[in-house]
Amino acid sequence: MTPNTRLIAFINAAHGFTHYSLLILPTAVLAMAAPDGRFGDAYGPILALATGMFLLYGLFSLPQGWIAERVGRPALLTLFFLGTGFSMAATAFAGSPAVLAVTLAATGLFAAIYHPIGTAMLVDAAGDKPGRSIGVNGVFGNLGVALAPVVTALLANMAGWRSAFLLPGLACAVLGLAWLRLPAPESIVRHGARPFPDIPRHLVRRAVIVLLLIAIVSGLVFNAFTLLLPKLMEERLGDDPRMLPLVGSAAFLATLCGALTQFTVGRMIDRMTLKRVFLPVSALLVPALVAVSYAHGWVVVPMAAIVAAAIFGQVTVNETMTARYLSPALRTRMYSVRFFVGFLGAAAAAPAVAWLHERTGSLAVVTLVMAGFGVMTLGCALAFPDRKEELRPELWGDVEAMVVAAE
Repeated sequence: MTPNTRLIAFINAAHGFTHYSLLILPTAVLAMAAPDGRFGDAYGPILALATGMFLLYGLFSLPQGWIAERVGRPALLTLFFLGTGFSMAATAFAGSPAVLAVTLAATGLFAAIYHPIGTAMLVDAAGDKPGRSIGVNGVFGNLGVALAPVVTALLANMAGWRSAFLLPGLACAVLGLAWLRLPAPESIVRHGARPFPDIPRHLVRRAVIVLLLIAIVSGLVFNAFTLLLPKLMEERLGDDPRMLPLVGSAAFLATLCGALTQFTVGRMIDRMTLKRVFLPVSALLVPALVAVSYAHGWVVVPMAAIVAAAIFGQVTVNETMTARYLSPALRTRMYSVRFFVGFLGAAAAAPAVAWLHERTGSLAVVTLVMAGFGVMTLGCALAFPDRKEELRPELWGDVEAMVVAAE
């Protein structure tokens, strides 16, 4: 295994733990909610305790670029592994709603490190064709999304909900100790990569504006879908507590489809312009969400899988937008800004899902609202540049020369 491959392997594992850590509660709450329990018997109020987690997850993504310039990206990734791991483990010992909210918030704070730091390191290590590496990285992230409900359900069923936080937390912390043994990760990136091309500023501005708009919308849709998926499966497949492992497995199968899509999309965007991949994926999302709203019984599983494919496929495209249009020197800052902007939607997801569920008694309205936001994503896809120079960066010089001549 080469140094770059080893670095990418740790970054992929970190991506998996990031999403896993944020999605333990939505399934664990099905075991925590009990008439004689410490947290009450209502799904919505317990789920709403995750609001602080997602708020800090978004807020603390913003300063990561600034912090990385001072302490280095490897040190921040160490803090991610150890802080996220021990925060998850601490959640297992929560004895009241207040303590649960605090430990969840700590998990979100440390998990905020990954995307701005890990994604920038991944893109640098991947070289000139980052699509495949970003796609594989997306698979690991979505394996975290997919495994969270099924593993949480199994652990909660066998050993109680506390084990569902404790064991993954310890595993994440152990991986952090292994990460500390890697030699100088910052020195093993971008070997042999060509200089970044001069892209016309008006195209960069257009790409960045679209990317930030997408971040707000996709943050809400992504987070809402991953939060509501276990409850959606419970509602549509039956609410018998003995069905909890089956509910987790159904959520896993649906999300796994999204993970596989990210790998496919990653390979496609190394061969096609971003818009030509982004547009059909975005067009698929709206009708799929409407179908999920009305689906009942086992048909909800393939419908949810199509939604997952569309949502997670978009994520791979969005990650590559930054790599294609911004130089390496600006990427960490841009990823920080992008994920901070995304928190505006992501942080609203937990209280929005909880509130709408409390008011309507089901998740049908929630998915229809998500479909409305999907229309906005489709508009962003239509507005994104479609440039052949993305695939042949040497042609950007000709474009820049024409722009200068026109001025």
